[in-house]
Amino acid sequence: MRRAAWTIALLAFYPAAAGLAAETVTAVDRPDTQSTNAHYVGNRPPLVNAPFVKLPPRAIVPGGWLRKQLELQAAGFHGHLGEISRFLVKENNGWLDPSADKHSGWEEVPYWLKGFLNCAYLVGDEQQIAEAKIWIEGALASQQPDGWFGPPSNRTRIDGAPDLWPNMIMLFCLQDYHDYTGDPRVIELMSRYCEYLQTIPGERFLPGYWDNMRGGDLLSSVYWLYNRTGQEKLLELAAKVHRRTARWDQDVINWHNVNMCQAFGEPATYYLQSKAETDLQAAYRNWQKIRETYGQVPGGLFGGDENCRPGFVGPRQAIETCGIIEAMLSHETLLVISGDPLWADLCEDAAFNSLPAALTADIKALRYLTAPNMILSDRANKSPGLQNSGPMLLMDPHLHRCCQHNWGHGWPYFAQHLWLATPDNGLAAVFFQESRVTAKVADGTEVTIEQETHYPFDGTVRFTIKTPRPVAFPLYLRVPEWCAAPRLAIGGRAIDVQGRPSSYLRLDRTWASGDWVELTLPMDIALRRWEKNMNSVSVDRGPLTYSLRIEEQHVRQGGTDDWPAWEIHPASPWNYGLVLDAQDAAASFQVVQKPWPSSDMPFTLEGAPIELRAKGRRIPAWRQDRLGLVGSLQPSPVSSAEPEEAITLIPMGAARLRISSFPVIGQGPDARPWQEPPKPAFEVKASHCFASDSVEAVADGLEPTNSNDHSIPRMTWWPRRGGQEWIAAEFAAPRECSRVTVYWFDDTGVGQCRVPAAWRLFYRSGQDWTPVKTDGIFGTAKDRYNDVRFEPVKTDALKIEVDFQQGFSGGVLEWQVK
Repeated sequence: MRRAAWTIALLAFYPAAAGLAAETVTAVDRPDTQSTNAHYVGNRPPLVNAPFVKLPPRAIVPGGWLRKQLELQAAGFHGHLGEISRFLVKENNGWLDPSADKHSGWEEVPYWLKGFLNCAYLVGDEQQIAEAKIWIEGALASQQPDGWFGPPSNRTRIDGAPDLWPNMIMLFCLQDYHDYTGDPRVIELMSRYCEYLQTIPGERFLPGYWDNMRGGDLLSSVYWLYNRTGQEKLLELAAKVHRRTARWDQDVINWHNVNMCQAFGEPATYYLQSKAETDLQAAYRNWQKIRETYGQVPGGLFGGDENCRPGFVGPRQAIETCGIIEAMLSHETLLVISGDPLWADLCEDAAFNSLPAALTADIKALRYLTAPNMILSDRANKSPGLQNSGPMLLMDPHLHRCCQHNWGHGWPYFAQHLWLATPDNGLAAVFFQESRVTAKVADGTEVTIEQETHYPFDGTVRFTIKTPRPVAFPLYLRVPEWCAAPRLAIGGRAIDVQGRPSSYLRLDRTWASGDWVELTLPMDIALRRWEKNMNSVSVDRGPLTYSLRIEEQHVRQGGTDDWPAWEIHPASPWNYGLVLDAQDAAASFQVVQKPWPSSDMPFTLEGAPIELRAKGRRIPAWRQDRLGLVGSLQPSPVSSAEPEEAITLIPMGAARLRISSFPVIGQGPDARPWQEPPKPAFEVKASHCFASDSVEAVADGLEPTNSNDHSIPRMTWWPRRGGQEWIAAEFAAPRECSRVTVYWFDDTGVGQCRVPAAWRLFYRSGQDWTPVKTDGIFGTAKDRYNDVRFEPVKTDALKIEVDFQQGFSGGVLEWQVK
């Protein structure tokens, strides 16, 4: 992962406003950490001196399309969530009145406040700043004599032990508020709270599922406080937090998508104290394992439509909106800790290609889940194709509880990381966005740098320096991994740089007011072939991945007139395979540049300033499945007799409906026709089926590995317990049957489903159900098929009737009729 710094230009001389001044331009892996930034709060010894230091949030003023996103967020549902969400009702709210603590004392309030507060300050909305302060004051006033703060109900939530997870989020809110205002009460509260945390016995510290998985957030807050106070006992607390947090330093130890995105980097945070290279590398290893196992798809994330599931790895699997923004924050955090530009590349991938499409373009609604391939975004249940049941794809400002509140910190934290300070008292442009930074450099001289660009749609970035007097300091400019040949000019004169991907250009110069630098990052077409996902292909240009343009029909489905909910239906064909030039695949695409949208909203069908023209052929057998999900990919190359058509690709983030992993059309002997999906062996009906399961699962042909196999779909009668239920197989025409085998679902140790106490088998004769005749045993064994042979019958239906064990429910993984 580490590379040696090497010089690409030495002592090139150019005229500047203050006369001749020497420029030294070098390519480095990251800023040198031998010195310490004199102006901003970095890591105190003995913590590792990081390559970057986060600037005070007021130092950065975002502009362009990013500011527009923040303005839309403030004007949209998140900025008005107090009018929408029952969790933000102030009366008797646990975060405002601990003496009442009657509702909403868990994660929802701080989740929302984290984004709401930062967005309000960034756009300068005084009314929303005042609203945020109400909740901050509530948290500050809640502290008890022993140091606890927040809703009292959380103190004993986990079998009498404290649930620290909600407070972890509120600590972020308080830290951000302090960084904006300097309010000393935050330091006082956090100091007393950390003293309280030290008194909690080890076995009662972080005992819950969420706080144990996400203890890295608390670790970050402890270091934040230590760097401002130098209280040595905080390092003891940090070590305790790490010991009691789930062991992400050993492996990916949980497959819940948000836990993975939020917590995979915890060991790298602890590396600041341990200084063990293995802790830093654990974050790399974790993310690599996540992407290799479930993330062989475009968009920067992976398929975890609640939890990752073996076998569910294709581009139709989705990620929570919460997962997108938590991954962005983890990448930003790791960028500061390690300095490695890899994390900036990964953050941009998620930010540009996944986040915008998770919301309506006006940010007045969001959906819970978004996938790289998604051809219908409606309210219908998509489980078990997606793990979660319910209207997970409906664009609705009233639903999707955690994401509804939590998503709002995505763009604000991204804006706060556009610029970073460096240990050598310089500045680094790590994310290219129209913006202005005002910060201290060198001996404390305050300079302003204006950044002008339409990145990521265009690769030209111009920086203009404003300074009260000539001042020498290093300016770092990131070279993304996808850029092979960056170009640089200072004051209009080109510098012959031999740049390389995944590095920084370090510009040493005595800068005068009016000096300007232009960085050009040529954006070439590149294709990624996903061998682990049916040899499908994604198309990239710079940091953007491109999707098929699918016309959208928005259909109102509930909500209120002020805050409606929307389904999005396809209004044009989507089942295309790409026709690629066999000699030069990248030459198959024509880049079309369009005018920059006057709305500053490039992540829309109409506003996308870059399109790609390509050729494709329809694949008629590629259809949506019975749930409305895009049909699973089949191996490329694919043969198609359909005529070649011109198709248009747009940036993935602008496509709420999208095909981003494409089949490839082939003409040779290795090209195979698309196969019709196998039909179930019979139609299944049941007395009841849990919403997250499906009756069709019992006849899908997927073989269980054991009775507690959660990797394949199942049918359960949950939550019905202790009674009698049935499941029936109906045939298209009468057939002779003499044998059935049943594989029971039993989640002992996990849930409340058990093999039945007893069961019976019937066949339909006319309108009547008649027991089969058999000397066999109706078996209830776990982890294998239970086989029953009976006298042959000719019938159009069979029915299994089960008696549950007392107090338990049950289910079926697979049912075969022979």
